[in-house]
Amino acid sequence: MASIRTTITLDQVLADRARRLDINISAAAREGVEAAVRAAMARADRAAYQRQPERPDPFWSELEAWTEE
Repeated sequence: MASIRTTITLDQVLADRARRLDINISAAAREGVEAAVRAAMARADRAAYQRQPERPDPFWSELEAWTEE
């Protein structure tokens, strides 16, 4: 995975607490951004579904599974 450098701004008290607790601020920021991206994608997906919900399609009910079941 390629990485880029970026700058974030933290409240001084929060940054001091993180250092005292040996929290890897870069890793914590990365995890926070990943969580925010997942949440935003889920919201966008839900909004798209609400704009254009799926409708029942008889084609899919007539398909057969190709497995050994």
